[in-house]
Amino acid sequence: MGGREPRAQRPTGAALLGPLRGAAQSAGERWPAPGHASGKQRRGLGGGRRPQQVIMVSIPEYYEGKNVLLTGATGFMGKVLLEKLLRSCPKVQAVYVLVRHKSGQTPEARIQEITSCKLFDRLREEQPDFKEKIIVITSELTQPELDLSSPIKQKLIDCINIIFHCAATVRFNETLRDAVQLNVLSTKQLLSLAHQMTNLEVFIHVSTAYAYCNRKHIEEIVYPPPVDPKKLMDSLEWMDDGLVNDITPKLIGDRPNTYTYTKALAEYVVQQEGAKLNTAIIRPSIVGASWKEPFPGWIDNFNGPSGLFIAAGKGILRTMRATNGAVADLVPVDVVVNMTLAAAWYSGVNRPRNIMVYNCTTGGTNPFHWSEVEYHVISTFKRNPLEQAFRRPNVNLTSNHLLYHYWIAVSHKAPAFLYDIYLRITGRSPRMMKTISRLHKAMMLLEYFTSNSWIWNTENMTMLMNQLTPEDKKTFNFDVRQLHWAEYMENYCMGTKKYVLNEEMSGLPAARKHLNKLRNIRYGFNTILVILIWRIFIARSQMARNIWYFVVSLCYKFLSYFRASSTMRY
Repeated sequence: MGGREPRAQRPTGAALLGPLRGAAQSAGERWPAPGHASGKQRRGLGGGRRPQQVIMVSIPEYYEGKNVLLTGATGFMGKVLLEKLLRSCPKVQAVYVLVRHKSGQTPEARIQEITSCKLFDRLREEQPDFKEKIIVITSELTQPELDLSSPIKQKLIDCINIIFHCAATVRFNETLRDAVQLNVLSTKQLLSLAHQMTNLEVFIHVSTAYAYCNRKHIEEIVYPPPVDPKKLMDSLEWMDDGLVNDITPKLIGDRPNTYTYTKALAEYVVQQEGAKLNTAIIRPSIVGASWKEPFPGWIDNFNGPSGLFIAAGKGILRTMRATNGAVADLVPVDVVVNMTLAAAWYSGVNRPRNIMVYNCTTGGTNPFHWSEVEYHVISTFKRNPLEQAFRRPNVNLTSNHLLYHYWIAVSHKAPAFLYDIYLRITGRSPRMMKTISRLHKAMMLLEYFTSNSWIWNTENMTMLMNQLTPEDKKTFNFDVRQLHWAEYMENYCMGTKKYVLNEEMSGLPAARKHLNKLRNIRYGFNTILVILIWRIFIARSQMARNIWYFVVSLCYKFLSYFRASSTMRY
């Protein structure tokens, strides 16, 4: 931009918002655009999009001989998609994975580590040579031309048939600059490469159901963006970090974080710049552990609710701000992956005229509430405790501001402070207050999602399900009506124990013994507390003693009356 030279001439944060928002409004005036119809077309982007003919080719048959490009293969969903594609579509030609260097590891080493983990055990058993189909490409999505060499770029242009764009930053506290680069710019550059591909059939973009969380009712359409993505990216090129941080709250407005904000911008980029491509957008809600595939309960990270489940199981998390009746829109990762693969198949076979958007959510068809989440997490970890728990699992959900801060002080900070004193006395380094501080930061990031509910239109998801053959419905099942939440939550919690914390099931007897020990300590502490209260307040006051004796007398009379009534009945 022309204003690159003198730093002193740069406008203030407030001055920048006008042009950016004006650009967004101008963009909104261009409606309807490709994938944005009105009237009948607006309902799920319908109109003439959904062919009525019977689709004969199955999903595995469609992927036969195809070359697939996958970004985000090292992420949670990307790993599951890679495993499922290779296992359920064994005749796929090759899967090209774009991976960057990280923490001194080469892309090849990162993929080797992933494909050697337990997630791939089933695939390894069924197809021992599956790694031969994985072609690792060193790439940096935020760099020009994706940082690809000319020969490799030409190879991809010539051979790729399907693109799955799963790469993104899922950190809620990411800076706006980094979030735009990782979620918006990378999408724009991948689309640029896709336009050059001579045999490309489908471009699938994985977004989030919360991209438009500033709306309570979210349809399967791409909404106008909050600002024009191009103008925002141009502005970020010359802004310093301080100015970016200053304008971030004003830009994101009523959205809770930069993640949802930039995901909305990325959808608009896909809708506009992918207009000549056969594109589809997948919007999962809160992605959790696997439901069935490759086995129940697989999870490998602390992101989202998984970290909170572990903190609750350890007895560290004792209270949380949440609305008990709010819908916890969890969706198993294998449900999202199965629908993503099916969506690519549908778009590849039918070639719909407009962009397809799928809200991959559970709240509308099989609702599950945060109060139920709390009950199942606590009951599971009481039956199957985590090793070296800090306290017995017990969580109190509240939406009351004062009550929440009371429980934070009593159940979190006070025990952590006392435990750190104990660690200092025994010559060890205090750590619990730091742990509690990190937990509170994570809780604040999730508070928005545990305190609100949304309604998502899922017509396209239902339509896609109805298009599957009976065999494909079994192999690529994403019918969340069949999901039994109690069983799923138990597998989820046990998955965090086995695959995230790497705890062996053989250690359960010792963990249960430790939990019983914590229970006895609690009973002993409560007994001592009652005795102290008696000695300090009741034993020294005649009035307190009279009240105490009166209460005990009433209880005795009630019990006597109850026993007498029971005897008379017989």
